[in-house]
Amino acid sequence: MSDSENTTSFEALGMPEFVLKTLSELGYESPSPIQAASIPVFMSGADLIGQAQTGTGKTAAFALPLLAKLEDDLHKPQGLIMAPTRELAIQVAEAFQRYARYRKGFRIAPIYGGQDFRPQLKLLKQGVQVVVGTPGRLLDHLRRGSLDISEVKTLVLDEADEMLRMGFIEDVEEILSHCSGEQQTALFSATMPAPIKRIADKYLTDPQHVVIQAKTATVERINQSYWLVDGRQKPEALRRYLETRSFDAMIVFVRTRESASEVAEKVNAWGYRAEAIHGAISQNQREKTINGLKKSKFDILVATDVAARGLDVDRFSHVVNYDIPYDSESYVHRIGRTGRAGRDGEAVLFVTQRETRLLKTIERHIKQQIERAQIPNNDVVQQQRVERFKQQVAEQAAKAPSALIQSVVEQCCHDLEIEPEYLAGVLINMLHSEHPLEPREEIKQQRERNREEGGKRRGELQLDESPIETAPNPLPDYPDVEMERFRIEVGRRSGIKPRDIVGAIANEAGIESTFIGDIILRDEFSTVDLPSGMPKELFNQMKKIRVRGTPIRITRYGKETPDMAPPSKRKPSAKGKPGGKPSGDRGPSGKKPAGGKKKFGDSKKFGDKSGFKSKKTKRS
Repeated sequence: MSDSENTTSFEALGMPEFVLKTLSELGYESPSPIQAASIPVFMSGADLIGQAQTGTGKTAAFALPLLAKLEDDLHKPQGLIMAPTRELAIQVAEAFQRYARYRKGFRIAPIYGGQDFRPQLKLLKQGVQVVVGTPGRLLDHLRRGSLDISEVKTLVLDEADEMLRMGFIEDVEEILSHCSGEQQTALFSATMPAPIKRIADKYLTDPQHVVIQAKTATVERINQSYWLVDGRQKPEALRRYLETRSFDAMIVFVRTRESASEVAEKVNAWGYRAEAIHGAISQNQREKTINGLKKSKFDILVATDVAARGLDVDRFSHVVNYDIPYDSESYVHRIGRTGRAGRDGEAVLFVTQRETRLLKTIERHIKQQIERAQIPNNDVVQQQRVERFKQQVAEQAAKAPSALIQSVVEQCCHDLEIEPEYLAGVLINMLHSEHPLEPREEIKQQRERNREEGGKRRGELQLDESPIETAPNPLPDYPDVEMERFRIEVGRRSGIKPRDIVGAIANEAGIESTFIGDIILRDEFSTVDLPSGMPKELFNQMKKIRVRGTPIRITRYGKETPDMAPPSKRKPSAKGKPGGKPSGDRGPSGKKPAGGKKKFGDSKKFGDKSGFKSKKTKRS
């Protein structure tokens, strides 16, 4: 089944009255292609494989028919949705709550890591009809017997390719083994790699295929360009972009929640109206922010990729990729936020010298070259500011100043013995003391190196029997990020694989997989390289992480407690007891740290590249 013109209605798809009433209030006039193709399959009870990009309406495609088929007298979970991240799980749960507005007694339990077990246990004990959660936390509940999915009638794997990338596929298979095997199963994925196809072949019965082709016309309607910037000058580049563009609403994409808050704060300080949205904000605040954007209470949204999924706002005329995405699909999803409803849009990428390889990858994916544009220089910015000021003066000139104001002007000119023109200049300086018409700094125009130059590919995750090197390798993409080695108490005998560790750390601690370095598996323990200077709060949070049900009990490598230390590290202390530290200010390798190296420990941020400390200077 493929994409086709949509001429049907939700009523024709068999949606019950309570669903139709809700959709009418939400402004849904007709189903999207993925909804029109998927809902009949769900209603028929057949298994389904859906291929469609994020932002095409997949959530409603499975949520609406699932709500329509719920049995009121069954108090065990009837629907189970697996999502790769806590942010997506929360988003899906929110969507169910919206669609079930007029369905009496509907109960849903969002189950994800990073949250206390107690409220989840309470919800499950009270009885819910739908459970949506991340694979790791769902497995935890299954193993402790607090979740019973034997009566699940509809199971949905949402963004299956993302679950594969994060290393959750084995967890997904274990969860599927707890089901009755008679449930209706649906798998949604933007791509269909071999492991996902294997899952589909093994667990789906005669599935119907729904393929919604990505619309290239949307990309073609968008004017795309990139600015080559020094990372430290990104804020100034963003300011110049804002000042030289006329826009209705703009979305600025960043990689981390810390960056989202910081960038929004800067934009507000420049005199614009901006809000941040990321995975750490509450459900109520997120909905309030989206409603404020739709009602034009502010014009600039700073967002992370996950938080922006499912965001349906037609106001966006411009998209700024403040941080370039690591994968091409994310780029397409991002710029697809503009150029909607047949309108043209504009998208710009901020690219550093190290990221030109990522730019080349994106160009190959979209099959077109993205043109480089010059960052507006001081003359251009100054002219824009002057024109904007003149427009403001013209608007105020239509309102005659009061007699008092006229008198004050005359008094100032007389008492200070200055001409009116000079007084006007003084007043302009006073008015623009914080935001002068003349730019205070000139932005550095970067010269572009050969795009074919690519850094070394990130090292493969390792299984190793040789002695562990105590000096972590730098990240190829971020060589100025200083790394530190950590020990975790799970190894090959725990049945874990490197992807399990990556998935757990990325999902539970919120550290992007890009900043997770080499992983070395041993029989009883493993080591993982992470950026140095981890904040105490995050370090304590990571101690609670479980990989396949086993706590990792993370410690800094070479600084383990005696019972955790590998044999080669169990040295007698000065008192003859095991676990003593080597003498002197020496690291795990026994070498004194090089002078002048700055670690991340002085920063309040973790996972935000603007917070990393390089070996010589602050990382851009």
